[in-house]
Amino acid sequence: MNSFKAAARMEPVHSDIRGPLFVEANAMTARGIPVLKLNTGNPATFGFGLPDSLRAALLENVDKAVGYCDVKGMPAARQAIYDYHVNKKGFTGITPDSIYIGNGVSEVANMVATSLFDVGDEILVPSPSYSLWTNLVYLAEAKPVFYTCDEQSAWYPDLADIRRKVTPKTKAIVIINPNNPTGTVYPDEIVLGMIQIARENNLIIMSDEIYDRLTLDGYVQHSTAALAPDMPVITFNGLSKSHIVCGFRCGWMVISGPESFTVPASEAIQKLAAMRLCGNALTQLVIPAALGDPESTQAMLVQGGRLYEQREATCRALDQIPGITYVKNHAAFYLFPKIDTKRFNITSDKKFAMDILHNTHVLFVPGSGFDWPQPDHFRLVMLPEPDEITAALNRIGDFLSTYRQD
Repeated sequence: MNSFKAAARMEPVHSDIRGPLFVEANAMTARGIPVLKLNTGNPATFGFGLPDSLRAALLENVDKAVGYCDVKGMPAARQAIYDYHVNKKGFTGITPDSIYIGNGVSEVANMVATSLFDVGDEILVPSPSYSLWTNLVYLAEAKPVFYTCDEQSAWYPDLADIRRKVTPKTKAIVIINPNNPTGTVYPDEIVLGMIQIARENNLIIMSDEIYDRLTLDGYVQHSTAALAPDMPVITFNGLSKSHIVCGFRCGWMVISGPESFTVPASEAIQKLAAMRLCGNALTQLVIPAALGDPESTQAMLVQGGRLYEQREATCRALDQIPGITYVKNHAAFYLFPKIDTKRFNITSDKKFAMDILHNTHVLFVPGSGFDWPQPDHFRLVMLPEPDEITAALNRIGDFLSTYRQD
């Protein structure tokens, strides 16, 4: 009998957020060793509760979700998403039929990559980047081409680098704004510069904006599609983070731009949407309530709110660790700190993360898990209570005071 081999397209696929480090953390937990897991942005596991508005919407309407719903999503949910993007985000030229609701952004993004990318297409992806986007490119047998986000410029995308990376094979550009893993909010001039590059080269824009409601310090995120109504843009958003429902897997995409793009793109995506019959109808019940309740989200982001205070506590604790620097985030609940590789003799960020896990019982994802090419960064999830994140970082600081990688 011939030996079994996985499909070749799986070779470069990686998901370090729940990869070998996560497996080791679970093994430690099974042995009775408590581990603070800062690998995922999963607020519910740190005591964040479901907003009352969403609980009421779910309980009061549960019978409406018993059967299959529309292949694009429940009409009331799509209408609420339409109202949000038009009235609050400034979209033009869309209708509720421009919207597809799926089982998280992961599913609808997979539909896009599968239906629109051909073998050998080049897709511009930021570095660092949330690994979903790279993996979807690999699975479509296209090629990710990484453009640099510059730490020296607040992690903004390097427009000159993007221009250098465009070739005749380039088909699309991924924009993650606000960014994961850096927590940066891009100013309009940066986004407009990226749009102009896409315009000059006939590129599809894929704009991940799931953290648009989680901005701090007065920062405001402006949607790519609102800044580029003439361009083919697919906008991705959802409720997982802003309304503490990661497990609901409630995401969506909005297809906008000229009909020469939206019609054939929608027709292709519709085939995949129909194959899975519909998204989870139960969780769609909460979308109108969530998008009508910005207050519960905003309360976390101002002085005295949990996300704000956790960010401040994290920064204060990091400031006390020699050899660790960072660019302060203004959105989401992530930092992407830098490690002084010479000070600690770092040659492998994966080993660095494993050593931290074994010696301090704190789990985080190294920068290579976000397609960062150097072994000098890691993503820190700032979701524990201020006292807990401070204690964890103090343990890391104590360990690093004598650490040098073998």
